[in-house]
Amino acid sequence: MENLKEKTARGLMWGAVNNGAMQVLYVVFGIVLGRLLTPAEYGIVGVLAIFTAIAGAIQASGFTQGLINLKSPTARDYNSVFWFNMLASVTLYAILFCCAPLIARFFHQPCLTEVSRVLFLCLPISAVGIACNSYLLKNMRNKEIAIINLSAILISGITGTIMAFNGFSYWSLVWQQLIYNIVTNIGRYIYARWRPSLKIDFGPVKEMFGFCSKLLITNILNTLNQHLLTFVFGRLFPIHSVGNYTQASKWSNMAHSTVSNTLWQVVQPVFVEVNDDSERELRVFRKLLRFTAFLSFPIMFGLALVSREFILVTIGEKWLGCVMLMRIICIGGAFMPFYVLFQNLSISKGRSDLYMWCNICQIVAQLVIILLLSNQDIEFIVGASAAFTILWLLAWQNIGHRLIGLRLLEMLKDLVPFLVVALAVMTATYFLTATITQPVVLLLARVAIAAVLYLAAMRLLRAKVMDECIQFILRKKKTL
Repeated sequence: MENLKEKTARGLMWGAVNNGAMQVLYVVFGIVLGRLLTPAEYGIVGVLAIFTAIAGAIQASGFTQGLINLKSPTARDYNSVFWFNMLASVTLYAILFCCAPLIARFFHQPCLTEVSRVLFLCLPISAVGIACNSYLLKNMRNKEIAIINLSAILISGITGTIMAFNGFSYWSLVWQQLIYNIVTNIGRYIYARWRPSLKIDFGPVKEMFGFCSKLLITNILNTLNQHLLTFVFGRLFPIHSVGNYTQASKWSNMAHSTVSNTLWQVVQPVFVEVNDDSERELRVFRKLLRFTAFLSFPIMFGLALVSREFILVTIGEKWLGCVMLMRIICIGGAFMPFYVLFQNLSISKGRSDLYMWCNICQIVAQLVIILLLSNQDIEFIVGASAAFTILWLLAWQNIGHRLIGLRLLEMLKDLVPFLVVALAVMTATYFLTATITQPVVLLLARVAIAAVLYLAAMRLLRAKVMDECIQFILRKKKTL
């Protein structure tokens, strides 16, 4: 138990370092590019995100999770997945290349023909490193993953900034993504001990396909769900409105993905290791629920609180149209990291069918809501989507109950205290800083006061999860 606990803590620590540092770099480059580019320029690349994301899910086909779920994957397994990814990516790029004029016509943006054909090159480039990434994740090489991701963000961000400064407009965003994928794959091959061979054998892929096919469908639906609003808004609203939504969604996603990706790098291997002991599995799951709530609620509610001054200080007044959208998305985004726990629990139990059907029902229900509200303004639709995201956590809890006996009352006991404290802290911070008018001072004051109040409240309430985090960090310092 101690070995697993230490391994999990170490994985979470490096996952937090990785994702925290990544988000800092994303913030820096996001600020610079936000000042250099306009909402319309962001909208051009934003409407293409759904195509690259869905195609990326298809080319991976759930085999990353499939490899991680194997007790001891072999070089043959990794090689089989590698060649499947390459074949799928080349096929998808050819299809999207031919569809580029149709995409441009759908969004009434002629420039999208050329832009999409270049941007979609990310597909075959990223396919080269999918199997290597699976190897690193399976072996919990989170330190190496952190180095790879930070290097890729730094190099691609500098490239995009230089291009934007020199007037390359939306092309700077396109090349930023291409360079990111290239550098990421180079790093994966440096650190992964596995290498592909020329022996093509799809046998392992066929063996995993029954399990992974459900993950494929689910990953496509998840991707569609994440980018559905951007796609719909690209059709219903002017391109600058799409740019505002893209900017608001970007900042919110950066915040909650810091927590989500930290968990994602660790929880599936952990759940696979403990799934033979139901009582232990439930204890581990609830502990991760509390850890997630401890981080997610203050981060997301805090970002909602400071959204206006954050936008003013970082990317300027021209982006004020995204402030209300950002606040709404942050509220719903606070609950997204919990989805990661339930999804990986389903996968680790071999129940990719539950994972798939829960996501199918979610996206169908959300699509119906969006279609019914299509005549409303953009803020109302985003608000309805955020409310649905929160309520759908009940569906995931039901799956948790079926798999490990997690009761609704147990989940609420783990989440509600952190939710209430975070809301109380942000409310108090708002009133304590209400008289400050200077944006920079207001931003710094709200961040500092909210952090102090939240940590003080956790200490007074004797939150065990915070004590364990502090103890682990102190132990690590002594060993350095």
